[in-house]
Amino acid sequence: MNEINLNTPLIQISGIAPRFIAKLKKMNIETVKDLLWHFPTRYEDFSKIYKIAELIPNQEATIQGTVEKIKSRRTWHRNLFLMEAEISDDTGSIRAIWFNQPYIKNVLQPGRLANFSGKITVSRKDGDIYLSNPTYELVNTHKIYHETKHTARIVPIYPETRGLTSKGLRYLIKPILNGLTEIQEIIPYEILEKEKLLEINIAIRKIHFPNTIEEALIAKRRFAFEDLFFLQLINVRERLKLAKEKSMPIKNELEKTKKLIKALPFELTLSQKKSLWEILQDLEKPRPMNRLLQGDVGSGKTVVAAIAALITAQNGCQAVFMAPTEILAQQHYRTFKKIFPEFGDGLALLTSNESKTRYGHELEANTKKTCLYRGVSQGKIKIIIGTHALIQKNLIFNNLTLVVVDEQHRFGVKQRAELVKNKEFTPHLLSMSATPIPRTLSLTIFGDLDLSLIDELPKNRKQIITKVVDPKNRNKAYAFIREQIKKGRQAFVICPRIEPSEKKEESIQNNFGLWVNIKAVKEEYEKLSKKIFPDFKVAMLHGKMPTRNKLAFDGKPTKEKIMRDFAEGKIDIIVATSIVEVGVDVPNATIMMIEGADRFGLAQLYQFRGRIGRGEHQSFCFLFTESTSKTTHQRLKSIVEAKNGFELAEKDLRLRGPGEFLGEAQTGMPDIAMKAIQNPDLVKSAREAAINILTNDPLLKNHPDLHNYLNQFQKQVHWE
Repeated sequence: MNEINLNTPLIQISGIAPRFIAKLKKMNIETVKDLLWHFPTRYEDFSKIYKIAELIPNQEATIQGTVEKIKSRRTWHRNLFLMEAEISDDTGSIRAIWFNQPYIKNVLQPGRLANFSGKITVSRKDGDIYLSNPTYELVNTHKIYHETKHTARIVPIYPETRGLTSKGLRYLIKPILNGLTEIQEIIPYEILEKEKLLEINIAIRKIHFPNTIEEALIAKRRFAFEDLFFLQLINVRERLKLAKEKSMPIKNELEKTKKLIKALPFELTLSQKKSLWEILQDLEKPRPMNRLLQGDVGSGKTVVAAIAALITAQNGCQAVFMAPTEILAQQHYRTFKKIFPEFGDGLALLTSNESKTRYGHELEANTKKTCLYRGVSQGKIKIIIGTHALIQKNLIFNNLTLVVVDEQHRFGVKQRAELVKNKEFTPHLLSMSATPIPRTLSLTIFGDLDLSLIDELPKNRKQIITKVVDPKNRNKAYAFIREQIKKGRQAFVICPRIEPSEKKEESIQNNFGLWVNIKAVKEEYEKLSKKIFPDFKVAMLHGKMPTRNKLAFDGKPTKEKIMRDFAEGKIDIIVATSIVEVGVDVPNATIMMIEGADRFGLAQLYQFRGRIGRGEHQSFCFLFTESTSKTTHQRLKSIVEAKNGFELAEKDLRLRGPGEFLGEAQTGMPDIAMKAIQNPDLVKSAREAAINILTNDPLLKNHPDLHNYLNQFQKQVHWE
């Protein structure tokens, strides 16, 4: 076809072989835009052409020379097909060697002039240097200037797939760029000028085929800014939209609140008090609160949220506590009963498998759901704690004013509307998270939320002793755990997966070339219960177990029963998956043993560790890994040394990058924006640009193209 634009399907472009189309589709590349936005991950500098006489060992270099002769042979070792060419220029000659590429003989015929880029390697046999598996590119001797794609330039290296290399991608991208119609610029000109950003048509060419590394970085900055700018536009637009909604103001009587705090069975920390004050100030406003309460595991977020809910109830309004799991919902319910035993305005627990109500001290009973619904609709029940079972058409709130959501930050206006059938008011929203998130990440992802931090743990908490355990010391660790359990303590053992995998890719390879299976809950349970600790009570817990509050139909215990028995001290050791990451509070548990610790992110390991150290006894966390990698051990050492979760999160972000930190598949967030999150100045600039443009043009009426593109962009990005 004659005209190529961003929407052109690659299958319609002549010259792209069907096998390439199939390979590209595997990488979710189907249109010209998909291909052009498949950006290089790095660049190799082969821009300088060296003379053969100038080459030195271990150098990455490009030479230009004539093929003098070329031959092929099979090696006795591994039966590899080896191609060997002699290349010369006016200063000397050098060998070039390729493995398993017999077709090269048809291209690099004697007498042909070509560029060769690769590593200069020293032969063990004779000490001579040679080019190892170099990229090659024929040079047209009839042209004064020969434009190259693969050699004698800054060469882009792309994410690849089997059968489609960076060289293949460069072959595809170069002619498409040459035949591409002009791309429409979406970023307003004044922003481009202020931020010194490349125009889109220049940037797309420079990011793929830059003349210098600096040009490549400038092009990448433009696309990183673009994605961050659109992410911030989404955040700012959500803020402006919410600011137009009405909410019921909750009056805070200061003396009454002080009396309430003083009556608690413990003293609030300074950061708890500060966060509570920020929340109560928001609740007094006639527009909806939209706040994220962050704090380490065990820092007391639930108490702060519970006080806000109680004050809401004292104002005659209703509050909802929503948790992602039944275990966590039940824990919140128990916490509320413990700190406010005399609460008599109606407290309820509702999950898909359980419903109960409580009116004051000792007045608690399992209730039919229809009765609970009636109590809620009549306004007799003021605080309702539960799972997503709270969002249903049969449950109609009387005057829901505050929604507290735990570990699910993306609970927006639409979900709030589902809870409230009366559309006159939008409830206040308080999200809670024990996942420490670095500031740049918070600004980018949760930029529409105000942030409160609880950055200190309650007083008298003992520091958890954390050790990275060498595999040879495993039996010593088992002996230590046995000693602790004999003293009456309990232990968690965490494994990365439920069942052992038969797939090779689900194993790790150690330095001796041996495949070591990733630890699985079911296998570890069998080993620990029958061989290591047969005299102790060992139980298993994972996400595939049933959730009903009674024995499952096949006689196997449910998750709730296992956790209840563990909390009551009937189980000594619980072998589990990451299901214990949130919602488990057992003060007597003092051992956290994590198998395959290198398979988890630092923030997640920190969450696991937070499940212990909640009682009076000294707690211990053991990190097990079969890996001998220095990087792995440096990562694990970070958790031993980190003072708090936020410091650790910053380290995790630097070590693993935002893609692994968040999970790119879970966000839909563009890869280049993911990496740019680590640049606070760029995040700040993008945010300022978004605020400025929406302040002057809230509906983007003066920027229709920007408005349309933003709506498309928002569909791609999600933060569930």
